[in-house]
Amino acid sequence: MKDIIQRFGAAMFVPVLLFPAAGMLLGLTVMLLNQDLFPWAVPGSTWHSVSTILLQASLAVFKNMSLIFAVGLPIALAKSASGRAVLATLVSYITFNYVIGGILQFWGADLGVNYIAGERGLTEVGGILTFDTNLLGAIVIAGVSVWIHNNYFDRKLPDWASVFNGTPLVVIISFPIMVALAIVTCFIWPTIQDGINGLQTFLVNAGAFGVWAFTLLERLLIPTGLHHFVYGPVFYGPVAVDGGTVAYWIQHIQQFAESSAPLTEQFPQGGLMLTGMGKVFGCTGIALALYSTAKPEKKKMVLGLVLGAAITAILTGITEPIEFTFLFIAPGLFVLHALLSATMATLAFMLGVSGNFQTGLIDFVFQNWLPLGANHMGTYAIQIIIGLAFTAIYFFSFRAIILKYNIMTPGRDDAEVKFVSKEEYRSAQKNGAVSKDSQANAFIEGLGGSDNIELLTNCATRLRIKVKNPELVESTEYFQQRGAVNVVRNAESFQIIVGLTVPQVREEMSQLIQV
Repeated sequence: MKDIIQRFGAAMFVPVLLFPAAGMLLGLTVMLLNQDLFPWAVPGSTWHSVSTILLQASLAVFKNMSLIFAVGLPIALAKSASGRAVLATLVSYITFNYVIGGILQFWGADLGVNYIAGERGLTEVGGILTFDTNLLGAIVIAGVSVWIHNNYFDRKLPDWASVFNGTPLVVIISFPIMVALAIVTCFIWPTIQDGINGLQTFLVNAGAFGVWAFTLLERLLIPTGLHHFVYGPVFYGPVAVDGGTVAYWIQHIQQFAESSAPLTEQFPQGGLMLTGMGKVFGCTGIALALYSTAKPEKKKMVLGLVLGAAITAILTGITEPIEFTFLFIAPGLFVLHALLSATMATLAFMLGVSGNFQTGLIDFVFQNWLPLGANHMGTYAIQIIIGLAFTAIYFFSFRAIILKYNIMTPGRDDAEVKFVSKEEYRSAQKNGAVSKDSQANAFIEGLGGSDNIELLTNCATRLRIKVKNPELVESTEYFQQRGAVNVVRNAESFQIIVGLTVPQVREEMSQLIQV
């Protein structure tokens, strides 16, 4: 069950990685419409019209998040022919919502639903007014559709029916299942929606404590890979606000920018998106502490290790590369990291900070500081001061603990730092240390060969693998010498922390395994 949950969590990154580019465009267009910065951006002007068109274009991703998740998840979940799985899931998801829309059109009043556009709990999918099942609906439909695809796509029908092989067979099998799921949804979703509404009220009323508890839990679950199921329903689902906090913030960002009211009053749910504070400011302090405590002769090597990892965390909010350099060496430091991150986010929220700060500096700038700076620069100045103060707290606390307890973080023991340069890697290939010419090949061999790999997927920075025989898997050092940051082992399940190049590595591995 844990493997299944982790697979869904990893698959969520496929659509999520679309958001930074759309968010950058959105932030720029909102800024271009700001008459304080551009006095000529008056309604009716060519400047205003073009900027508005770009604004609407950048909202396309965020206004269709459920549909994007539904078609994005199969890319990572399908065992083969993922493109065909996407097509089948698209048809299934549209079918599901069309049936719901039809039922509500004729019997909505009997179900206690006011079937009118704009009514809370309703949305449009594929041009049909339907229940707003958000991320939950997308996950369920994608999961069912991909399960049917994985089990029936390769089934061979008799020659007279061979035209229905492949995707048509998957769609045929899916159709009655989608109809049944739609009927069930019409009866149970109003009750679920009531529960969601109650949870939203609870989270808003929880205030600072809610921010602290949420941020702490989200960080602590990083090693398990289950943190996706903590932040996913909040950021992209309806748990905190209809449509998810990310989409709500994006769709109302112009309204927030034009108002001088405190951001925590305009959007208190945004406090749950302050998780990026620890990623930007906290990881900076951690990187400085790791570098400063390394032996003098190894500082250059450690700099090469932590610099790229720190920049990744600061710019994109992807923290695994730096966190996994010390997580297994000193779990206590990771707990301290989670506590400091939660405290920093809570303090910022108490002092008025709210917004889309759940990733890295790129989104900090383009989705917050630039578009909202005119009316909220004082709040952002407070945020930066808090962040820099915690960078210092991180640095001195991590440094003191590492030195006091002589923790063997990178560069402090007699072993070599577990990264090799490109030149060293190529040299090792020539000398036979790596038998084939790619990292993907090396990882496959280290996992006991393609026949030993039962399941292969990835998230933003990790390969997730399930093997048949874990005894055939090489040591962690083997993978580190071939570019991995670390390896997480749990019986037959393995996570190889690679970095931001993991999608390319996984794709190459998938192709090699199928050969």
